[in-house]
Amino acid sequence: MTGRDGTDWPSDVHAVFRAKTVRQIGTVPDAGLTRLLDLCSADEAMRVLTLTREDEGVGLVTGAWLGGERAALLMQSSGVGNVINALSLPAVCKTPCLMLVTMRGQWGEANSWQVPMGGATPGLLQTIGVTCYSVDRAEDVGETVASAADMAFGAGVSTAVLISQRVIGAKTFDAGDAS
Repeated sequence: MTGRDGTDWPSDVHAVFRAKTVRQIGTVPDAGLTRLLDLCSADEAMRVLTLTREDEGVGLVTGAWLGGERAALLMQSSGVGNVINALSLPAVCKTPCLMLVTMRGQWGEANSWQVPMGGATPGLLQTIGVTCYSVDRAEDVGETVASAADMAFGAGVSTAVLISQRVIGAKTFDAGDAS
């Protein structure tokens, strides 16, 4: 998937993951992440792990760090509520937690169920100490992920890059579809 402007942001993020030696990718798959996940899956230096719930990814990134590797957690904003409690683990252990969150409930959203969590995501994450970077332009995704990775892995903190619907595009639905 490229950005609405044609920028291949998934390739940019994959290149950042390679440069920052991110080896493990935990994810609850989302259509907005498909191309990035495909690139990471095809990369022999990376392992993509499909999670049952997003909070499992917090344990994954913490365990990877304690085992000498770097990991990232990729999810949709609707899954952020599932990680709030678990984010105490990297905060207390002073381990990095790099997250990429594809946002819903924003620009052009057609699913009312996505709006509450989409609006709450930045505030929830910031309230528990996660440094958030919002990205509204596809050409800015790669450098923003690089900056968040530097902060996470350098300072040992939790960071989240919130990739807006202006980048991934709004999903459209037929009347009555609540997907």
